[in-house]
Amino acid sequence: MVQTKPIIGYLAPESLEKDLEQEIQRHPQLELKHQIARLFLAEGPIADLAFCQNIWCEPQKFTIDSISQTAKKLREHGKLWAPLSQGFHRRMTLIQEQLPKLKSQPLTFPGSWPERELGAWTLEDANTLWLSPKTSSPFANGEVCFVENREAPSRAYLKLWEFFSAQKICPQPSELCLDLGSSPGGWTWVLAGLGCKVISVDKAPLTPALAKNPLIQSLKKDAFQLDPKSVGPVDWLFSDIICYPERLLELVHTWIEADLARNFVCTIKFQGATDFEALDKFRKIPGSRIQHLFCNKHELTWSLIRPRN
Repeated sequence: MVQTKPIIGYLAPESLEKDLEQEIQRHPQLELKHQIARLFLAEGPIADLAFCQNIWCEPQKFTIDSISQTAKKLREHGKLWAPLSQGFHRRMTLIQEQLPKLKSQPLTFPGSWPERELGAWTLEDANTLWLSPKTSSPFANGEVCFVENREAPSRAYLKLWEFFSAQKICPQPSELCLDLGSSPGGWTWVLAGLGCKVISVDKAPLTPALAKNPLIQSLKKDAFQLDPKSVGPVDWLFSDIICYPERLLELVHTWIEADLARNFVCTIKFQGATDFEALDKFRKIPGSRIQHLFCNKHELTWSLIRPRN
């Protein structure tokens, strides 16, 4: 009996379809079989792809004749469904209206990450339905939304909110955080708001309100010139620096070799084409992970989280 490989669906973030396609093509265990706009269907085991916003774990294809038949088919396969609208918008709206209402409220931070099984569906054409009763995200199409805070120095804070919420881990008030390339202070603002002591490093200044915060020590230095030994041990190292991936990789290795930072959360930013060779080098760092947060743009979040003693 021939053993068939599973087909898994991977949803690309908007405007990053080419990045996900290249990532799938570079993966040794995946074979791209079909594409429906931002949704890529690949043969092989479920893979942790960086440029994937949501995984369709059990994609299935059906021929349908009417709106009511489509809604019935969806109800037969699951309870809660999120539409992926990539065309046929009016038809999809009429179908979704016949399904249980999907309630989605913006998250508050810090707060609990939703625990719900959410299905996803889309129309390839007027008579072809694709559905997956199970997806990797509790949010419709992996789109995370927070109740925002206008006091934050920049919108970069949303990246940390999303990362901490999804990973279900936060720095504790007793822990020391190092924020490299911190100005104007979006990430430092988040960390100080959690009650952490923060060493904020940047040649540019923090916003005045943060500069006065007793939890924050501001060092007006170039993060790449900072000697880890001059700082000493830290519980968390954060970086949202604008730089080429290879330069960030050098910085990360410097701190790993110094063995003075327990946890790392860094943004890998791309200036032009995605540097997949650099991403491969980041992936080789034991225990680390690369992911695209919904709040990321053409960038990825690399992390290395170690257990507390």
